[in-house]
Amino acid sequence: MPPRDDAPKRFTGTDTYIATEDLSVAVNAAVALARPLLVKGEPGTGKTALAEEVANTLGLPLITWHIKSTTRAQQGLYEYDAVARLRDSQLGSEKVHAIDNYIVRGKLWEAFATEGGSVLLIDEIDKADIEFPNDLLLELDRMEFFVYETQETVRAATRPVVLITSNNEKELPDAFLRRCFFHYIRFPDPDTMESIVEAHHPGLRKELVQRAIAMFYHLRGAPGLKKRPSTSELLDWLRLLVLESRDAASLEVKDGKMEPPPMLGALVKNEQDVARIVEYLSSPRRGGRTW
Repeated sequence: MPPRDDAPKRFTGTDTYIATEDLSVAVNAAVALARPLLVKGEPGTGKTALAEEVANTLGLPLITWHIKSTTRAQQGLYEYDAVARLRDSQLGSEKVHAIDNYIVRGKLWEAFATEGGSVLLIDEIDKADIEFPNDLLLELDRMEFFVYETQETVRAATRPVVLITSNNEKELPDAFLRRCFFHYIRFPDPDTMESIVEAHHPGLRKELVQRAIAMFYHLRGAPGLKKRPSTSELLDWLRLLVLESRDAASLEVKDGKMEPPPMLGALVKNEQDVARIVEYLSSPRRGGRTW
């Protein structure tokens, strides 16, 4: 039986975002339970892009809150600009008589105020202070907060879909984790990676793609890397290989000594890892694929 027109939309991936079945299940479960979806995984595995694709699928606007080490939870709610009010009072501005002229809305307020709902991305929450997640517990639970300066309560008319990403730089508090639906994005296997490449770079020569992916996983298997190449870096590298008209033969994974692949700087981002890759390729193959 075909789905009803009023049936809730479900996320199953898009033409440009290849979602595994367990990721699709996690997204839809979090939406159904009205809980934040906490997504972890290696950098470059599509955690941030997931929010954009979910917003497109659900037909909702995306509101993004990029977290830094100096970000405070209060900034997501609102900030009172006392300095601007003092300056306007000294200039005799009529604005000073309305305190709400100096209330700056944060990303949570934006999400709560969006008619029809929204997708709120709290990106890289683990960059902030350890108390940051706990400071948002009440607001994310109740979907409301109190503005002391204006003595008003801001409530979400429609509960936003909340996606939270973490690179695992620090542990998150247990009380916060209990309120989230959790999913870890596993690094794609070679077959899934080939589908991802086709989605982003359709029509590439199959031999080039397969050789590049084989080399990519071989390099990820080098021991001692500080930062292993990620999916986004593979996509950049493939684009460069095409632009430079590189031959697939130069990317063959061999058991003996090898030269580093062309444009290695698209994959490896620090000098220590470059040295480890060169050493790894110049000796008989050891280690193995890692995904």
